Amino acid sequence: MAGLRREPTARQLRLGIELRRLRDAAGLTGREAAALLGVSSTQINQIESGLTGVSEKRLRRLAANYSCVDDGLIDALIAIATDRTRGWWEEYRGMLPTPFLDLAELEHHSTYRRDVELLFIPGLLQTDDYARAAFSSRIPELPNEELELRVHHRMQRKVILEAPTPTSYEAVIHEAALRIRVSNRATSRAQLTRVLEVSEADHITVRVVPFDLDGFGGAWSPMMLAGGTVPKLDTAVRDAPHGTGFIDSEAQLGVFRTLFRKVEAVSLDPARSRDLISRLAKEL
Repeated sequence: MAGLRREPTARQLRLGIELRRLRDAAGLTGREAAALLGVSSTQINQIESGLTGVSEKRLRRLAANYSCVDDGLIDALIAIATDRTRGWWEEYRGMLPTPFLDLAELEHHSTYRRDVELLFIPGLLQTDDYARAAFSSRIPELPNEELELRVHHRMQRKVILEAPTPTSYEAVIHEAALRIRVSNRATSRAQLTRVLEVSEADHITVRVVPFDLDGFGGAWSPMMLAGGTVPKLDTAVRDAPHGTGFIDSEAQLGVFRTLFRKVEAVSLDPARSRDLISRLAKEL
């Protein structure tokens, strides 16, 4: 057996979490699952903890023992288990915090992206100057080398929107985020122009929540939804002062899907949103 992983990626952890959920749904203990598979309970624990991989053959045996008949989910889990992709984000390993890499990998495999932003332009739509200004506001201040690494990493994440087969993307941005100057007028004007340009793409939808909307309490912090190959593998991402959180429980995913629909419903349509952004850009 290969050596144990020192730091499983979020994607590897998700595979283990889903296998544990299937075992729990079957009402089996780790020891019972191990006996059915002919391995030790320690191996089952390592698989479910993302510390070691699992082959397609063994994963199918686990699914059969767990009486899982969801072929779409099984195929999606096999795709994760057998994936050997070493994406562009790997060049940052050991130089940036792991969540930066996990987020890029999540986006790479996502079938869609949905963002809600209240105070900042969504990362996938930021210019490098805007991103640099946003990262520069961090306390304590970042060393210049790490600051530039974060900017470059954020710019490379845009590949999912610029690829030959791009990811479907929708952003709901509060007017506050469009008006706040993270740097200066020129940077803000260039940033709004960038949003206007990308919003014309068929696979990108930008909506604005205006200030003059009554009763808006639908989003209390930034939110991101990333679509999995099956809905059960969707992921919500929230940024907090203590770090980035990846949320995968079915109940919480339902909350975030509902929250996004509510915020989307009260936002301006794409055409009116572009008109508002254009007006704000001209005012700068």
